[in-house]
Amino acid sequence: MSAENNIYKKAGTRFVHAGATPDPSTGAIMTPIYQTSTYVQEAPGVNKGYEYARSQNPTRKALEDALAIIENGKFGLAFSSGVAATDAVIKLLNPGDEVIAANDMYGGTYRLFTKVFAKYGIKFIYVDTTDVANIEAAVTVNTKLIWIETPTNPLMNITDIHAVSKISRKAGATLCVDNTFASPYFQNPLDLGADIVMHSSTKYLGGHSDVIQGALVMNDANLREQLYFIQKSCGAVPGPMDCFLVLRGIKTLHVRMKQHNENGYMVAHFLRKHPNVEKVYWCGFADHPNHDIAKIQMLGFGGMMSFTLKDNSTEAANRVLSSTKLFALAESLGGVESLINHPATMTHASIPREERIKNGLTDGLIRLSVGIEDADDLIEDLKQAIG
Repeated sequence: MSAENNIYKKAGTRFVHAGATPDPSTGAIMTPIYQTSTYVQEAPGVNKGYEYARSQNPTRKALEDALAIIENGKFGLAFSSGVAATDAVIKLLNPGDEVIAANDMYGGTYRLFTKVFAKYGIKFIYVDTTDVANIEAAVTVNTKLIWIETPTNPLMNITDIHAVSKISRKAGATLCVDNTFASPYFQNPLDLGADIVMHSSTKYLGGHSDVIQGALVMNDANLREQLYFIQKSCGAVPGPMDCFLVLRGIKTLHVRMKQHNENGYMVAHFLRKHPNVEKVYWCGFADHPNHDIAKIQMLGFGGMMSFTLKDNSTEAANRVLSSTKLFALAESLGGVESLINHPATMTHASIPREERIKNGLTDGLIRLSVGIEDADDLIEDLKQAIG
């Protein structure tokens, strides 16, 4: 099912029913897990649309249809991880091509760009994308891709997707937006002019900390064919069980995101009033840089945030990180349970310290993924941990 045939107008209905078709042989309402590597053919080249599971799988097909629908796109592709999805986008490029990317983004993306692809002659230019003039100034005749996150990981910076799309079109470049933090419930970059939306489906789409997966969604058929060729040829595809888990997660995305948003609001305001907290990074504050843009392109501000203590040292941060009882100290984000993270030594450790500090990611920064537990309990946990 493509978004063009989407009969589910309201968000909640769309998330519950996207990609879901009762199994014709049994009537099963949940998409079956097609745990097979190959498919029997009636004759050479005569099949039921499936030949080999690396190329296609019915469970994955249902998920890819769902991904397109929930992002208001025409085509979805599922990958074995968010990094694998990112990898596929960069493989669209050739030596000598240039990529403009945000200077505040997920450390794994930075590592992939600088440690893997830079040596193949692709040039990566990092700018502060919160001011789109910086992007425009960085464009050259070799610019082929603009890569942004909004909100960013971990400083929650906001970039004007629509404004950047105008720059990318003028430059003849592809615009890819990492929409992991916002989720399709709060933000739809394709509607704002993006060419590709990327998700680490591991996070909010799966929602239960039990699967690793990535996704790309686009409208252009030629772009879809190029990315599908890379997906099939390079083989970074998810298994059917993982696809089933993300399909299951998508069904409750709208319910979970409402609660993440409500809890995020309460936790962010608690932290901002705490006497031992220096700064809270959350795009829902009216005085957050580019908050006005966030209000336009997002339906909510979510449960992701970071903060620093007045004692902005690694030691002070470690005391908090080691003292929470409900917030689990762990990598990742977007699950129903709350997580606490130290970007400098965990998710962003691959970024050189001088680069991190220059971009505002200090050694004392603490990142929270606020879950869907009772907000009062989460606040009490932070209160006792911060002291």
